[in-house]
Amino acid sequence: MPSFQNLPHHDSGPVFVPQPARRLGDEVPLRVWVPAAYPVRSLAVRVLQDGEPKVTELEAEDAPTRWNGQSGTWWHATVRMVNPDTRYRFCVVGDGERSLDYAWLTAAGVIDHDLADATDFRLVLDESPSWVDDAVVYQIFPDRFARGAGSPALTPETVPAWAHIMEWDEEPAAHGPSTAHQLYGGDLDGIVEHLDHVQSLGANTIYLTPIFPSGSVHRYDASTFDDVDALLGGQEALVRLSKAVHARGMRFILDLTTNHTGDTHEWFERAQADADSLEAGFYLFTDHPDAYEMWLDVPSLPKLDHRSQALRERMLQGPESVVGRYLAAPFSADGWRIDVANMTGRSGAIDLAHQVARDVRGTMRDVAGTAEDGRENAWLIAEHGHDASADLVGDGWMGTMNYAGFTRPVWAWLADPDNGLNWLGLPMSIPRLSGRQIGATLHEYNAHLPYPSWKHSQSQLSSHDTPRTRSVVGTSERQVVALAALAALPGVPTVFAGDELGFPGRTGEHSRTSMPWDGLAGVGPRASTIDREVLRATGDLLRLRGDLAALRRGGIRFLAWEDDALVLQRTHPDGDVLVHLARDAHAPITLDLDAGELLHREGGTEVESLGSETGAPQLRLSASGPGTSFVRLTA
Repeated sequence: MPSFQNLPHHDSGPVFVPQPARRLGDEVPLRVWVPAAYPVRSLAVRVLQDGEPKVTELEAEDAPTRWNGQSGTWWHATVRMVNPDTRYRFCVVGDGERSLDYAWLTAAGVIDHDLADATDFRLVLDESPSWVDDAVVYQIFPDRFARGAGSPALTPETVPAWAHIMEWDEEPAAHGPSTAHQLYGGDLDGIVEHLDHVQSLGANTIYLTPIFPSGSVHRYDASTFDDVDALLGGQEALVRLSKAVHARGMRFILDLTTNHTGDTHEWFERAQADADSLEAGFYLFTDHPDAYEMWLDVPSLPKLDHRSQALRERMLQGPESVVGRYLAAPFSADGWRIDVANMTGRSGAIDLAHQVARDVRGTMRDVAGTAEDGRENAWLIAEHGHDASADLVGDGWMGTMNYAGFTRPVWAWLADPDNGLNWLGLPMSIPRLSGRQIGATLHEYNAHLPYPSWKHSQSQLSSHDTPRTRSVVGTSERQVVALAALAALPGVPTVFAGDELGFPGRTGEHSRTSMPWDGLAGVGPRASTIDREVLRATGDLLRLRGDLAALRRGGIRFLAWEDDALVLQRTHPDGDVLVHLARDAHAPITLDLDAGELLHREGGTEVESLGSETGAPQLRLSASGPGTSFVRLTA
């Protein structure tokens, strides 16, 4: 069983970086914890300043002490933030007998060999909104959530020609062209009427998939950005939703496709009609008017060309742009999620993705403003399915939908061995990997991100584009463990509407299930399909996160992982929290820690405080089956 408790530790949370940099030139204090079991002769911090390494030795505190019951020594140094992205690592010089004689401590852990700078700790100017630190997001696919009580009935005469009207409780198709045309009739007023449900889960932020008129129910093929789809209630309904959300102290973000429009978009129609038009420069024509670049070879989704300054002004830049208009009153959105941000502005030798992010950030600062602490008021989140680290630097995206650093590792650890769901387009189903493999992914992948980017990325167990959590993990018990990981790990917990009910979904389209409001009230045939235990656990675990600063704003220390268990510690001056995640029964894990209080427990986990022969406190964690425990540690 790999155990990391007896290794030196530093993270980017407030215990180890008690005063983060707010501007260039700030002197930033750094701390390192060195357990007594890992004796060292000296420590030094290597900082890159203007590309040149600068080395400073750390000083040890006068007397050994205890941290959470473990004996050891705090070391400290101060470094100056010279560059907007200042990278640093620690050289740990051991005694060569009970510890490594030479090692590097980076965000990837203690490494016994020289390595590239990619996983160095980083001091960055955190300009993401402070409210995102405490956000819990509820994702809504508007057509499937709820229809307002006063909304008129859908009829063939009142819906677009593309729409096929569905009964509310019908199961959506999983594959085929019909998936884009199945109209259930959810609208924005329906969301207003069910905000109590959203808040009951501990969520305080809503993320809406697109709301613009289009040629499909998913609305990623917008026909204009100037209006809100009449099927959703129009602009007046968005204003009503904004007022209702903000009256509750909640926030909401909208979804914008900067990579492409629909082929019925007014810009594209003008572009096709006139090769000399301004709009013709908005798209990547290879042979006007019918040959053009498109998203994943889908003809109805022509790709935008951000080399056009006119396009960027109309879509991204300034208060009159699409980005600016919906951030301003009366809509007053609190941010944007950018669809396929990994592809936006990129085509062959063209790479303007960072420019797109920079343009959006500039408009958000101009329209939504900044807080007293200098951090921006609006949140910018990017869809990205793999390694997003290069796009999360400087004034790039504030965070990403962290599929690579959260969703897929959690899936692969908790997966039902017989899930039969495709894995990343590869010729295999989702694998069932060990805790060692999953812990390594969680640790090493996220070490490549600036810590504020990890904290401000969305952690989701499923979304409108993926299978649902229940279809991945197979059982209620393992879904609760997945929810515990969602509450415990850095990132912004994000729940896709319906996941809290334990609903299945084998594809993204099949997962776009309508909400069973009658069933939640105990009425109708869908009442028996709701997993009330998962619903309870969703609220309990996400509210627990809201109660504990360590889970929302703390650093992270991995303590142990084995095939069926992951143990981690969230560090924070208000009190550290240990989290034990078990996917199945496992042998006891003993740690040299002092438990103060069992905060929450689900399933088959057990926590026992022990003495030892030396009198030092110990903590034993075991499990008879899937479960989780959250334990407050004694300072």
